[in-house]
Amino acid sequence: MNNLVKRAIFGGLYVGILVFSILYNKFTFIILFWIIMNVSIYEFNKLIKFQSFFPYLLGNLLFIFANILNIKDIPSRLLSEYAGIALFLGVFATFISILFSKKEEAVEQLGKKFLSVIYIALPYTLIAMIPFINNEFNYINTTILGVFILVWVNDTFAYLVGSNFGKHKLLPRISPNKSWEGFIGGMVFTFVGAYFLAQYFTKLNLNNWLVFALIVSTFGVLGDLIESMFKRQAGVKDSGNIIPGHGGILDRMDSVIFVAPFIFMYLLIVSK
Repeated sequence: MNNLVKRAIFGGLYVGILVFSILYNKFTFIILFWIIMNVSIYEFNKLIKFQSFFPYLLGNLLFIFANILNIKDIPSRLLSEYAGIALFLGVFATFISILFSKKEEAVEQLGKKFLSVIYIALPYTLIAMIPFINNEFNYINTTILGVFILVWVNDTFAYLVGSNFGKHKLLPRISPNKSWEGFIGGMVFTFVGAYFLAQYFTKLNLNNWLVFALIVSTFGVLGDLIESMFKRQAGVKDSGNIIPGHGGILDRMDSVIFVAPFIFMYLLIVSK
């Protein structure tokens, strides 16, 4: 089996499982992303050469606490708003504290522990909450499915445009293959994709989908670059090999986990 066929088969299988789990019901959706979160923690800890049970413990407690009311059909705007805001602010507070921390081993270990939680567990927790952030607090699967579709559109057309027309490098120190032409091309087609999504996924209006497109095309590439930075520092091409021909779960989810907190915050604002 050549690499192209392998990529097509296992890529289609990955997308099929993801779409089925999202559309079938909220339980399959939450369970799938709980599994993906733990696999991603494992892959990330390998990248940063860190062995600890702490990220799994705190990550799973965070995921379960944030989604327990959604699982039990108990709507709570107060929990969603305050938990979401606190967790979102925690992302940036943790990154800032790491930037200004000293280089002693204890501090380095502490930084790796919380980086695993903030960079991996928190975004997956928010991904699982995104379909429930609406006025009725019902599970609206088209919201999160639409986010994934926009990410796939952005990634695909950024690659196609960049491969054929890319001349000006975006950030060659981190990812030499990415170009400004690819970034702009991905953004344009993501907005086109948002327009078509608004025609079929009508729980959100066109303006909401266009905002989603802006968030995805802007922050998705940042998520991709950040994971590329970690992989470059680790001296590896992929975060893992769980998806033959595609690498690890984190390789497939790097854009989404950086987009999710901003989508979550936007939905909190517009659902008031």
